[in-house]
Amino acid sequence: MNKRDEFVEQMKARLDEWNAEIDELAARARKASDEAQVKYQEDIERLRKRRDETQSRLDDLQHASEAAWDSVRQGMEEAWELMRKAFRDAASHDRSSPPDAPPSPDSRDDGPGRP
Repeated sequence: MNKRDEFVEQMKARLDEWNAEIDELAARARKASDEAQVKYQEDIERLRKRRDETQSRLDDLQHASEAAWDSVRQGMEEAWELMRKAFRDAASHDRSSPPDAPPSPDSRDDGPGRP
């Protein structure tokens, strides 16, 4: 597998993780007070929007020519950072997280290695 394919696969895996984390946040929202649910929903909508933008960038990356690869990869990395920020922001609003909650994406690795 070449570095481009590795990068794409790593990003697909990260998107799968983000989807699972968004689902977990939605589950916590259902158990929260009415006031907290409003904030959760705002965070969830923002996360889903960022996820969709990141997915779109990944689609672009998969179909990019070799000449456009670096430019499209840079856009993907920018989308990655925006998504990480959205998760950090959502985590800062989630004061009710149980101590055994999964770590936020910010506390994990910095993402896929550069090809």
